[in-house]
Amino acid sequence: MPDAQMNKPVLDQKFGRQAFGGDPAGYHAARPPYRGWVCETLVAHDCFATGNVTFEIGPGTGIATHKLLHIGADPLIGIEPDIRLATFLQNSIGRTELNVITETFEDSVLEDHSFDLGFCATAFHWLNEDTALAKVASLLKPGGWWAMVSNNFGDHLTPNTFHEATKLLLGGPSSPSEGATGIPFALDTEARFAALNRTGAFDLMEHRMDRWSFVLDPEQVVALYSTFSNITIRPDKEAVLSELGRIARDEFGGRVTRNIVTTLYLARRRAL
Repeated sequence: MPDAQMNKPVLDQKFGRQAFGGDPAGYHAARPPYRGWVCETLVAHDCFATGNVTFEIGPGTGIATHKLLHIGADPLIGIEPDIRLATFLQNSIGRTELNVITETFEDSVLEDHSFDLGFCATAFHWLNEDTALAKVASLLKPGGWWAMVSNNFGDHLTPNTFHEATKLLLGGPSSPSEGATGIPFALDTEARFAALNRTGAFDLMEHRMDRWSFVLDPEQVVALYSTFSNITIRPDKEAVLSELGRIARDEFGGRVTRNIVTTLYLARRRAL
């Protein structure tokens, strides 16, 4: 990655607590689901072996939450700081197994050593990793599992023509998801495993990755990009989105391919 890109200002992590709640229904419709193998992997690893008590950090509109409930999370505590997202989540799912706490993970008060599974989907980059992982470890039972999944929009190893055509338009601060070293946060496996090891609390750590792509029409491009934090913070948001739609329509024939890398990190809580 060029030095100029690496030296871009990065959004404050606290911005993530209110960056995505302007249009919860639009966000939910625009964001792609997580790959089926994510929950299949949790099931295969018997992540509910010690019970089904689960917490999810930053569930947002519940794109992954539905899947967790489907595979048996009960109860499921969602910790969502944005009241707009929390309200949408609770109302749209409407299941008694789900309890949404409207506060930050850092400020949440939960019982130590009481959870069988901790989970976070495309949100952990908005937290201080070491502090958050220490708290995750304290909440899990011995033998409980931690799972961090992410849909990373773009692949630093695979050029994308639409990204190249729009990167000047999208100048400005970057999301913490872009990482600090030129490798996106979720794709920097060395750094993520190092953070897990620093806790001294986990074993059986592993990682799985899946590269795939999907095609968007201009309206879908606008809808998806309107959910990105580096867009929502801009005062010229509407003009930028309009130009993105124009580029998709006029320069890409109304057909834009975006690359996604889905990553999953799993780690088991050591015995106390």
